Amino acid sequence: MPADAFHLPGGAAPVAGVDIGGTKVAVSIADARGVRGRVAEPTVKQGAPDALAAQVIRLLGQSCRAAGVGVGDLAAVGVASCGPFVLRDGMVELAAPNICGGLAGPARGLPNDWTTALLEAPLRQVFPRVRVENDAIGALEAERRWGALQTNGRPLAHCAYVTWSTGVGVGLCVDDHVLRGKNGNAGHAGHGFVSDNDDALCGCGNVGDVEGLVAGNAIARRFGHLGFADAAALFAAADAGDASAAAIVDDLCRVMGRALYNLVVTLDLQRISIGGGLFWHHREFLIPKLQAHVSGKLAALTDGCTLVPAGLGERVGDFAALALVA
Repeated sequence: MPADAFHLPGGAAPVAGVDIGGTKVAVSIADARGVRGRVAEPTVKQGAPDALAAQVIRLLGQSCRAAGVGVGDLAAVGVASCGPFVLRDGMVELAAPNICGGLAGPARGLPNDWTTALLEAPLRQVFPRVRVENDAIGALEAERRWGALQTNGRPLAHCAYVTWSTGVGVGLCVDDHVLRGKNGNAGHAGHGFVSDNDDALCGCGNVGDVEGLVAGNAIARRFGHLGFADAAALFAAADAGDASAAAIVDDLCRVMGRALYNLVVTLDLQRISIGGGLFWHHREFLIPKLQAHVSGKLAALTDGCTLVPAGLGERVGDFAALALVA
C-alpha cells in the first residue's frame, strides 16, 4: 500500500509511527490526510544510554512540525524497534546488538559501552500513550493488515515476516495469534545457529549465529578483505560473473534458507513475507534461491508454503510502526 493511500478516519486524532533500526530512525505522522512529515536520520549510538530516546523525542517534534501537527495533539505513538528487549519496571529498554556496544565488547566496533538503551520510560514522560513492539512484529501486523500476508482481504493465520537488513529479525503468527513471548522477544531467530563458524562475531556476543553470518553489517566484516566492502559490492560482483562472489552469495542463501526452513517446519507456516534493505535491493535474485532451501524438503510440512517479497516494499518499517496504533 503506498503511503498516500493510507488515511485514518475523518476526525481521528493524529498518531505517530517511529521505526528504529540499527542504521536509521524514521518518524512519520498519520491522520485523516494520510502519512506526512516523514523525517529520518542515522541511529544515535554515542552518549548516555538515554541518547536514543532523546533522539526519538526530538524527531517526533520535527515530524509534527513538518506535518503541521501539534505534539500535544498526538493520540498515540507506535514504536517498532529492533530488539531484543529488556523490561525494567515494566518499561522496554533495548538490548539491540547493532546499537548497544556493551553486549559484544570493543571487538564489535560500536562507539558505546551500553548494555541497554533506554526507550519507553523517557517517551512516556512526554507522550500519554506509547506502544513499543519489536519491529518485525510491527511489520508482521502491517503485512497482515495491508501487505502480502493476507488472502482475499483476510489476514493469514499461519505466517511470518522476516527482515534481512542490518540485522535479521522475525515476526511470527500461528493460529491467528501474533507471538510475543515473556519480554516481547519471540521471533529472534536471527540469533539462532544453523551452521558452524568460529569467526563471525554478532553484536549480541554470539559467534556464528545467523545474523553474524549473513546480516548486512556482517558482509564487510567477513568479506571486506576479499574486496567486498558491502552487500552492494558483493551482489554487483556476483551479477557480473565473479565466481568467488557468487559462491559467497550462495552460502549466505544457504544459511538464511536453513533459518527459513526451520521456521516453516517448526510452526507449519503458509507464507513468509521478506523485507529489509539487503533483501529488497536483490529480491528477484534471492527469492528463488531461498525458496529452493524450503521447497522439496519434508513435503508434508513445506508444501504450499511460499516466500514472497514484502507487500509494503521499502515502506514496511513506516507502516509497521503505524500498525501498532492506527
